[in-house]
Amino acid sequence: MKKNVMVIGAGPAGLMAAETMAAAGHQVHVYDAKPSACRKFLLAGVGGMNITHSEAYDDFIQRYYDKAEWLSSAVRQFDNQALCDWIHGLGVDTFIGSSGRVFPTDMKAAPLLRQWLSRLREAGVVFHMRHKMVSLSSGRATFDHQGETVIADADAIVLAMGGASWPKLGSDGAWQSVLAEQEITLSPLRSANCGFYSHWSEHLRSKFAGSPLKGVAFSMTLANGQTVSKKGECIVTQDGMEGSLIYAFSKYLRDDIEAQGEASLSIDLLADISEQQLVAKLSSRKAKESFSKYLKRCVGLSGVKVALLHELFAKQALSSPKALAHAIKHLPVSFYQTKPIAEVISSAGGVCEASLDDDLMLCQMEGVFCAGEMLDWEAPTGGYLLTACFATGRLAGQGVCRWLTTRR
Repeated sequence: MKKNVMVIGAGPAGLMAAETMAAAGHQVHVYDAKPSACRKFLLAGVGGMNITHSEAYDDFIQRYYDKAEWLSSAVRQFDNQALCDWIHGLGVDTFIGSSGRVFPTDMKAAPLLRQWLSRLREAGVVFHMRHKMVSLSSGRATFDHQGETVIADADAIVLAMGGASWPKLGSDGAWQSVLAEQEITLSPLRSANCGFYSHWSEHLRSKFAGSPLKGVAFSMTLANGQTVSKKGECIVTQDGMEGSLIYAFSKYLRDDIEAQGEASLSIDLLADISEQQLVAKLSSRKAKESFSKYLKRCVGLSGVKVALLHELFAKQALSSPKALAHAIKHLPVSFYQTKPIAEVISSAGGVCEASLDDDLMLCQMEGVFCAGEMLDWEAPTGGYLLTACFATGRLAGQGVCRWLTTRR
């Protein structure tokens, strides 16, 4: 029997839930606080729409850290290959980049979204934009629609309202207070895939802010003794670091800051040269040659990399080729705070696993399901975030269909 179902949140998770329920024959109404759908999704596509990653499933699922086992039921059913097949079904081709990331051929999000929204409307999905949820109960949601109160009833509800990053695009985390009123267990929303603050000197701030760090590697020893190492690049900012390589360490750095007020990692400024090779190259300093010319001539080190050496080591620690080589390969950098959640790529925290059943229905609110970034998980950039949003949206939509069948 056809039922009336509601999705709150018109991002990838919400739209995937809507598509799944509409395909099962239900009447779907999608509500969103913003004037148009998928605003954060479109912003992510501006620099190249990284939709998923091509790596094998066993490696892929581990990108969700300690939530890997929880998310596996959703992601295994709608993994990277299934997501690509779904995109191809919209008439959009994909390709795998050199890093293993998967992109639409034209590198844009807008054409994919246009095709998807058109297909949803053809399936009978009805959109209600500029509706911000202000209260919720099983089977009923209340919205503020441009100053007017709108009450909507449904046989089942899927919540897919995102985390709290980039709130101007719609995901402001305001739903936390609504669910807290229902005594739903939540983990606080925190910055993920984020930059970090460090205590730079005035010289580094004024001379090298905005400088890229290329050809470097970061390494960090975790609380469990595991050492994580990655190569890449990032940017030294006026007050810390930003960019893809620091984002890859954001969970570990944030966890250490929360536990002890500070976090540290080691930077290898010349990741493609061994320490032994460096010692040999640095053993030919010319008389009266300046330190900067010496470093540039022998190992090609200049600019912000040299500035960081001076920033973090006393002069005597760089006095011999062996000591200098060690410093270049093991630069200790400390951070004391994440960048604000409103400025970061994604957020961690949200509705806890213990609050949900296997179909992502809230244990304390019958008929209300959750999906996407408002769930308590996180992942690095590289397509993992979007894949889990699509996958959990699909699982929540399936969960609604199963629950409605059981009720009948």
